[in-house]
Amino acid sequence: MDDFELAAALVRDAGALAARMLGEGLTVERKTSISDVVSAADHAAEAFVVERLRRERPDDAIVGEEGTADAGAAARTWYVDPVDGTYNFVSGLPAWCAAVARDDAVGAVHQPATGETWVGGAGRPTTRNGERVAPLGDRALADISLTTYLHPTTLPDPVLREPWLRVVQGAATVRMLGSGSIELAAVAAGRLGVSVQVDSLPWDWLPGAVLVRAAGGVAEVIEAHGHRWHVAGPGRAVDEVTALLTG
Repeated sequence: MDDFELAAALVRDAGALAARMLGEGLTVERKTSISDVVSAADHAAEAFVVERLRRERPDDAIVGEEGTADAGAAARTWYVDPVDGTYNFVSGLPAWCAAVARDDAVGAVHQPATGETWVGGAGRPTTRNGERVAPLGDRALADISLTTYLHPTTLPDPVLREPWLRVVQGAATVRMLGSGSIELAAVAAGRLGVSVQVDSLPWDWLPGAVLVRAAGGVAEVIEAHGHRWHVAGPGRAVDEVTALLTG
């Protein structure tokens, strides 16, 4: 089993485990705020993925959203987000997924509610349920949708608010789904235009960023005004977003 096959199996099985636990009832805990929550399913799904990776790739490092930090002998790291979009998950909304990446070379995202699995990476064009997605065209920001998020508590800060508003005002329309990996997979599939997030963590960024690149798009981290903006989509739109963020 190669890394792409393993990644696909991990997200499908982790997603199935989380969905089953959701159906049986869950306890939910607050992490940093009322909207930043974690459930028993997050912990169980991460433990499942980590155990399998330790068995299948014993020399690789593993980093997980829910606290896993295994050092490995090999210069390879797996990033695990067992339930991306936990607030949606515990609220009964379908926009949540399981996501993994191996560095910036392998990405996989599985959305249990739709039964869709995206896989792609270096030397492997992005697929959805085994079918290659159409290559991303070179489109302007004004002609496409923007998927993004800025936490309400950060809106009073002009250093974040002003560049973000410039980008929002430049797009054709805006969507906020509440799951970074689902949004990035949708960009890779051409369902959404361009994704813009600020100060993302590796497990929120890498799985979907890899998919966007493997679909012919661009995924970059832009340093601007003391923050790291994570931008992914068609090359022309990414260039335009970068100019708006750094201006």
